[in-house]
Amino acid sequence: MSSRHSGELIRLFCSIGLCFLISPLCLSQQAAQNVSIHVQFDQFEGPIAPVWNYFGYDEPNYTYASNGKKLLGELAALNAAPVYVRVHNLLTTGDGSASLKWGSTNVYSEDASGHPIYSWAILDRIFDTFHATGIRPLVEIGFMPEALSTNPQPYRHDFPRVPVSDIYTGWAYPPKDYGKWSELAFQFVQHLRERYGDAEAKTWLWEVWNEPDISYWKGTREEYFKLYDFTVEAVLRALPGARIGGPDSTGPGNPNAADFLRAFLEHCAHQKNYATGGVGSRLDFISFHPKGSPTWQDDHVQMGISRQLAAIEQGFKITASFPEWRQTPIILGESDPEGCAACSAKDHPQNSYRNGSLYGAYTVEVLNHVLELARQQRVNFLGAVTWAFEFEDQPYFAGFRELATNGVDKPVLNAFRMLGLLGNERVKVSSSGGLATDDVVRNGVRAVPDINAIAARKDREIEILVWNYHDDDVPFLAAPVELVITGLPTNAKRGLLEHFRVDSDHSNAFSVWKEMGSPQSPSESADKRLESAGQLQLLSSPEWVEMQEGSVRLHFVLPRQGLSLVRLAW
Repeated sequence: MSSRHSGELIRLFCSIGLCFLISPLCLSQQAAQNVSIHVQFDQFEGPIAPVWNYFGYDEPNYTYASNGKKLLGELAALNAAPVYVRVHNLLTTGDGSASLKWGSTNVYSEDASGHPIYSWAILDRIFDTFHATGIRPLVEIGFMPEALSTNPQPYRHDFPRVPVSDIYTGWAYPPKDYGKWSELAFQFVQHLRERYGDAEAKTWLWEVWNEPDISYWKGTREEYFKLYDFTVEAVLRALPGARIGGPDSTGPGNPNAADFLRAFLEHCAHQKNYATGGVGSRLDFISFHPKGSPTWQDDHVQMGISRQLAAIEQGFKITASFPEWRQTPIILGESDPEGCAACSAKDHPQNSYRNGSLYGAYTVEVLNHVLELARQQRVNFLGAVTWAFEFEDQPYFAGFRELATNGVDKPVLNAFRMLGLLGNERVKVSSSGGLATDDVVRNGVRAVPDINAIAARKDREIEILVWNYHDDDVPFLAAPVELVITGLPTNAKRGLLEHFRVDSDHSNAFSVWKEMGSPQSPSESADKRLESAGQLQLLSSPEWVEMQEGSVRLHFVLPRQGLSLVRLAW
């Protein structure tokens, strides 16, 4: 049997959970198939911005919980570049208590005569925490206060006791008075400007509503355009120079979402402005929400990366089709493997990918292909918001889409720590195990894994992020990797090598938690051990390596769904 055919047989057996039937001979034949990665330090391919430094969540009141504060501090520490955070429910009526897919600030109410009453206490707790932890807000202006809603009752939903389809209650309706809404938006922005200063507020991003093409907006398309125009006018009146955008519609891989995005861009470019009477509306960035579609295949998760990337490609193409907007920055306002962060793996087994290293490998895989799609379509990709944070008063590792559980960091957060270690100058990489972006967009990663890398450089340092990703989360052989770095300064004779790893045995608190017996009330010492296991770990101790004629050659094995960050400094 040829080496190629033995590899195909192994993939077939493992894809149906029968790796244990593979003979040792086949295993040895497969293990001999190396992946060769070549990194050229002296081949600059352009700047690489931290497009991953964007996060978001539904429940703004978790922001100032102790675990929320801790996590925000960790996000701000990812690298020197600013981290932006987007949250829902900043104008929602309520007492500030949080639950799944719910939050409130009670910013706006009315007296018996219908006059506005503004209250900033809860809002200030949220933004004070952002300020104290070094986070920059991506301020989502929504949702509709109860006193302004055209259909206020019922108002607060009760998820998960009601299905997701029933959570769109009074907060999702248009305002009964656009003049009052405009004044609310003005007062909201003016208060934040006065509290945090003009200079700081101008570094923030501002946007209007969330997913107005589905039930998050119970009005018509034209009513959303009207809301957008009135909101933009109010924001710019309160903070001239603010960067504001939208529409944060759903993934344009769906024909209805694509049509909505086109109509919105047409409105902002050429149609009458509802607030000013002029032509067009201010649009400093364009945002939409691509999502993947994992499924449960009897005994394992199969990720749906193709759907997410296809939506991104379509959104880029739509943007590029408008000469007015071709170079306008694009933010993927929620860019995730699927659509419900608050839906646990207990009730949705396809979400079990969230606890282990697969979530991190998927995230890096997507980002790499998004960068290539942006290059192909020649659009200005600014950032991708990972819609994940933390949930209070929930079981450990319940399978929510989150970065940490009860103060314990999940493996996905270590993938972001790896990304944060990259320099800002991208250099050329080739991998014999890498898949073409067009192939992944059309077919996903189903036949063979995508074993690929991103490399970046700083002064006297290079960082290479390598990953081994496959849509099917099944046991499989680790891939032998030969990593060759060339084009290094010839006057440098040796360098300090550090090798960080995320896999089932490294930087993985979930594995340690399972080894403990999956405790839901871990002792203080066990909790500290879990916190330590949740940090980014070295695969081995740092070592000095010889740099011969400007090159270094390394060998290691990389497990399926694993990530390695190799850093060489001299």
